[in-house]
Amino acid sequence: MVELGTAALEGLLPDLDVRLLLFLALAGLAAGFVDAVVGGGGLIQLPALLVALPGAAPVQLLATNKLGSIMGTTTSALTYYRRVRPDLRTALPLAGAAFAGSVGGALLAFLITKAAFNPIILVVLVGVGIYTLARPSMGQMQRLRFGRRHPRRHLAVALLIGLVIGAYDGALGPGTGSFFVFALVSALGYGFLEASAKAKIANLATNLAALVVFVPQGAVLWQVGLLMGACNVVGGYLGARVAVARGSRFVRLFFVVVLAAFIVKIGLDTWSQLLG
Repeated sequence: MVELGTAALEGLLPDLDVRLLLFLALAGLAAGFVDAVVGGGGLIQLPALLVALPGAAPVQLLATNKLGSIMGTTTSALTYYRRVRPDLRTALPLAGAAFAGSVGGALLAFLITKAAFNPIILVVLVGVGIYTLARPSMGQMQRLRFGRRHPRRHLAVALLIGLVIGAYDGALGPGTGSFFVFALVSALGYGFLEASAKAKIANLATNLAALVVFVPQGAVLWQVGLLMGACNVVGGYLGARVAVARGSRFVRLFFVVVLAAFIVKIGLDTWSQLLG
């Protein structure tokens, strides 16, 4: 059982200032929208939780973020599925591998800290940004790698993507949806819209897997997670509808903007970490 960072966390929600509740609600709404369009809502929710609940243990913040995220991800995944109809022959194995990876990553979350990953995440995000900007046509049209001649290779790459990114999501999480989208576009040749639809299914699996580990350990702050989750649902529904209506060009632009924001945020965190 995870020990609470402070005794005041028991019955936490009623003790929170109304402004903090509004802050958490808005963070959940924004995270749901961003996550539905291109992924990475955790980079909004986790810092918000850290500000509002400074006495919570890191694993509690991660677990509570997962509860909020899975509610929004479920909504956006269903919306994408109804409107885009992604190919489940790739999406379901991808999600299965992501689930397995996330379980392993969540077990590691009890041993690692967010600060240890910031420099690595920053390098990866910068690399993803440079690659995306250098290939302006990437993701605008769907040009599947391997095609019908090598379906097993296509599936093997999808499984590897699911396993690796799933492990990252279970252990830490922020930016997972964006990493799924980028990997599916760059490695398998999907358009941004189709990649986003598959990413939501995989991200739903990773969130569920992490909660399978976190809930029995008592790591979830349920009242806070449910509040943010309800707002995440609204944001996820709106984000998925906007993305489907505007198409791959909009998703790509949104991807670049969100990626830049992630780089600035994590860059500042890493700089503060080095100075500290």
